[in-house]
Amino acid sequence: MLDLLAGFVSELRNAGLPVSLTENLDAMEAVQHIPIEDREAFKYALGATLVKNNAHWRAFETVFEVYFSLRGPEYRIVEGETDVDEMWREMQEQMRQGDGRGADGGGLDGLTPEELAQLLLQALMNGDQAMMRALARQAVQRFAGMEPGRPVGGTYYLYRTLRNLDLESMLEKLMEASRVAAGELTPLEERLEHDEYNDRIEQFKKEIEAEIRRRLVADRGAEAMAKTLRKPLPEDVEFMHASRDEMVNLKKALQPLTRKLAARLARKRRHGRKGSLDFRSTVRHSLSYGGVPAEPKFKYPRPAKPELMVVADISGSVAAFARFTLMLVYAMQGQFSKVRSFVFIDGIDEVTDYFKGEEDITQAIHRVNTEADVVWVDGHSDYGHAFEVFWERYGKGIGPKTTVLLLGDARNNYHASQAWVVKEMRQRARHVYWLNPEPRSYWNTGDSIVGDYGTHTDGVYECRNLRQLEAFVDKLA
Repeated sequence: MLDLLAGFVSELRNAGLPVSLTENLDAMEAVQHIPIEDREAFKYALGATLVKNNAHWRAFETVFEVYFSLRGPEYRIVEGETDVDEMWREMQEQMRQGDGRGADGGGLDGLTPEELAQLLLQALMNGDQAMMRALARQAVQRFAGMEPGRPVGGTYYLYRTLRNLDLESMLEKLMEASRVAAGELTPLEERLEHDEYNDRIEQFKKEIEAEIRRRLVADRGAEAMAKTLRKPLPEDVEFMHASRDEMVNLKKALQPLTRKLAARLARKRRHGRKGSLDFRSTVRHSLSYGGVPAEPKFKYPRPAKPELMVVADISGSVAAFARFTLMLVYAMQGQFSKVRSFVFIDGIDEVTDYFKGEEDITQAIHRVNTEADVVWVDGHSDYGHAFEVFWERYGKGIGPKTTVLLLGDARNNYHASQAWVVKEMRQRARHVYWLNPEPRSYWNTGDSIVGDYGTHTDGVYECRNLRQLEAFVDKLA
C-alpha cells in the first residue's frame, strides 16, 4: 500500500501538482482512518490533503482513477447491499413475466444485443447506478475490441463502444417511455425529464470510460497509463497551442490568479524598504533612553503606483497570448495609477478607451480584435514600422514613472527592426520589459530579432503560460 501511495504522489508531482512532504505524510495519516473499500471516501480523503487548487482537481481525479482503479475480471460492483447478478436475475424474471421469455443463462454474457439495450433502457429509467456499472463492463467487453499490448488510446475504444450502443436514440426512447407512463407531459416536465435522462446517459458514458481505463491499467500498468493520460494543468497550458477546452479552463484560472497577484503587489508596496533616517523622531524617542539614540526612526515613503503602457502584437498565433496578458493587466489595473494599451500588426492603434466602463473584459478584447486599426499595408507583422509610429504619436507619454510592457515573438518578416525606438523608450521610462510567448530555444532563429530589441530592455522573459506570466507580474510592483 505504501508503494502504491508513493507512486500516486510521485505521479501527481509529475503532473504539476505541488505536493509537499508534509502533505504526503498528512495523506498517509488520513487514509489510515478510511476503509479502502469505500473508494469515494478514500478519494476525498486524499484530495483534502493533497489538492490545494480547484483547477488541479481534474488532474487529481485522473491519476486517482488510474492508481486506484478496480482491477481484474472478477471484481464485484456493489450498490448498498444489492449484488448486480441478483439484480439481473430479478430483471430477467420481470422480462419473462412481461413477454413470456427470457435470456438464456444466468449472467449478462448470455444477453442478445436487443436484451442488452432493453436492460440498459430500464437501468437508465430507474437511475440504477449498480446496473449501469455492470452494463458498462459488459458493453466494453463486447464492443470495444480491446487488444492486449496494442498502443491505442482509450478514446478509440470509447468511440467503438458508444457507436455500437447508439445512446442518441436511447434518449428518444427514454422520453417516449416517460410520455407513455405519464400520459401527458407539460413543457416544463418535458424539459426536466430530458435533462435528467441526459445526465444519466452522461454518467453511463463515464462508467464506460472508467471500465476502459481499468482494463488499460491492468494491461499496461498504472505508471504507463498515468503518463499517457497526463495533461498539463491550466497554468501550464501554452497560450499559443491551447485547444478550445483548454482556453475555457485558462479563463477560469485567470480570475483567482488576478486576485492573488493584486493582493501580492499591494502587500509588496505596503511593506517596502524603509526610507531615510527621521532625525527629529529619533531624537524625540531617545529621551526615554536618557538621550541615547538606541531606537533609530525612519521615514516610511509612500510608494507611488507605477504607470503602465502595454504594447502588444496581436497577429496570428500570438494573439491568444496578447489577449490573456491584456485581460490580466486590466483585471489588476487598480494596482497602477494609469494604464494605456496599444495593439499592432504592421500598423498600431491605442485601445485604452475600449476597456473604460467595460465590465466584461472579454467584450473589450473582442472590440480590440474587430475595431482596432492595426493594418498598414498587408497585415503581416512589422515591428519596426509599428514601433516608429508609436514613438511619433505616443512617445511623449512615457515618463520616469512609466513601465513599458512589450508583448510579442519579435518575428519581423525581415523588415527593419528600428530598435532605436526601444532604446529611446528605455532612456525615458522607469522600466522596459519584453514578454515572448515562444520557447527560448526559438529566439533569434529565422525572422526572430528579439535579441536586437532585448539589448535595450530591462529583460526579455519567456512567457508561454499562466505560471510564467504570474512569475513575471511580481516584477511590475
